[in-house]
Amino acid sequence: MIIKRKKSLQIKLGTVHIGGDAQISVQSMTNTQTQQIDSTVKQILRLENAGCEIVRVAIPDQESAYALADIKKQIHIPIIADIHFDYQLALMAIETGADGIRINPGNINSVLQLKQIVDCAKMHHIPIRIGVNAGSLEKNLIKKYHGVTPDAMVESAMNHIHQFEDMGFDLIKVSIKASDVNRTVCAYQKLSDLTNYPLHIGITEAGTLISGTVKSSLGIGMLLAQGIGDTLRVSLTRDPVEEIRVGYEILKALGIRQRGPEIISCPTCGRCSINLFDIVEKIESQLINETFPLKIAIMGCIVNGPGEAKEADIGIAGGDGKGILFKKGKIVKKFDQNCLVDVLLSEIQQLKSKNI
Repeated sequence: MIIKRKKSLQIKLGTVHIGGDAQISVQSMTNTQTQQIDSTVKQILRLENAGCEIVRVAIPDQESAYALADIKKQIHIPIIADIHFDYQLALMAIETGADGIRINPGNINSVLQLKQIVDCAKMHHIPIRIGVNAGSLEKNLIKKYHGVTPDAMVESAMNHIHQFEDMGFDLIKVSIKASDVNRTVCAYQKLSDLTNYPLHIGITEAGTLISGTVKSSLGIGMLLAQGIGDTLRVSLTRDPVEEIRVGYEILKALGIRQRGPEIISCPTCGRCSINLFDIVEKIESQLINETFPLKIAIMGCIVNGPGEAKEADIGIAGGDGKGILFKKGKIVKKFDQNCLVDVLLSEIQQLKSKNI
């Protein structure tokens, strides 16, 4: 399947371009107390190592806003300040060096306060993400549409977009999220037809690792397959590093971006006589931050493994005390079963060195 991506307007967030011909970026949000600078920086550096390209931090108070300057000096990716209700925190965050801010304009008390935020962002030439969430939709729209519907969410987003445009501001990125997959997908589809501003996609408050990964993969995947979306965040009740891993796996599965090896492994059956779960976990943990593109097979059956995974660049299979290494479905080496992990990792390093 060839995905034809909608070409949106392009904005720049620090060093990262969003929209237009720019690749779809993967981002996350810290779950530390932002004013605790050391722990926040430590988490952001871990996120960077996992491939995070944009990071968002909560700014609930002045101390957090002031901390942005010190945090920014120690990280290498753009930082977005997440603001709710208090327009003064938005102004402080911009002044202390945020590369962008995220607000729900409906949570700002007055048009005058909103204009101060917009004017400040315009002066510093930084983008604003208009973040519409199902849980904080304006009451008049809920009443008009008899609930939090996709049409209500879209009207909210478009009202805010027009409001910004009337203020002479167009460095806009938009998100329109719900925790419900169908409602979110429908809302983004409708919004995409109405605006060319870049879209930040995701399923908000998606849940725990398993349920959140499933919901995010379905929702984000359906949108990306339709060419909708310029940057994404997978929202999980988990270490945010996991959000980055899932985000890249979604992009990889759709053939949009390739980061790190793709692992093919069998679900095991009664023929499997090795601890395949443990082997896969060991190899995956060793390659978790690997950027070298490769399709790797880890199979539990010497007889069928190479054939079932013949599209893999390289793979291993084991059973009855024996291990084999195969490339493109052809066996190239036999060895003791206890060496499966070491042999595969060694071969991958050799492949890398030949392609560097």
